[in-house]
Amino acid sequence: MYTNSEPGRKVPAGAERGRGDAGLGMLVARLMFAVQDELYQRLAAAGYDDLRPNHGVVMAYLDHSGTRATDLATRSGRQKQLIGRVVDELEVLGYVERCPDPADRRAKLVVPTERGRAAMNLSDKIMKDLEGRESRAIGPATYEEFRQVLGRLIESIHRHREVR
Repeated sequence: MYTNSEPGRKVPAGAERGRGDAGLGMLVARLMFAVQDELYQRLAAAGYDDLRPNHGVVMAYLDHSGTRATDLATRSGRQKQLIGRVVDELEVLGYVERCPDPADRRAKLVVPTERGRAAMNLSDKIMKDLEGRESRAIGPATYEEFRQVLGRLIESIHRHREVR
């Protein structure tokens, strides 16, 4: 597929993606990367320099009392195999451990270690600081409306994906 960017010149569609208005996916990605950059820089400065953004698929959805890997996959929207690999990494780094689920001995819970809980608590504080700063920057009403609209967009996309 080609588009005409200049008269007489055919350019493959998408060749000029870095120019002009960014689409929804690009805007959301930029927001996510900006938030992740600040979060992981601040975590590193506090001594958690071994945590990486990909660890967020577990750490962001993990309960302090522990969570089954299947629930982490559901909450994060990622495949259980990916969650398993990330849990393996976090276990080696000392942030989580696998323990028997008291409700079902056949199942395992991913449970944060003391270091994991400290990192989770600090992450929560950093995110609260970041959200508060940005709320003040654009105004609390605008910030809250943005959060609500973004949530509705996500729900709409999920509904349309499930219909297909």
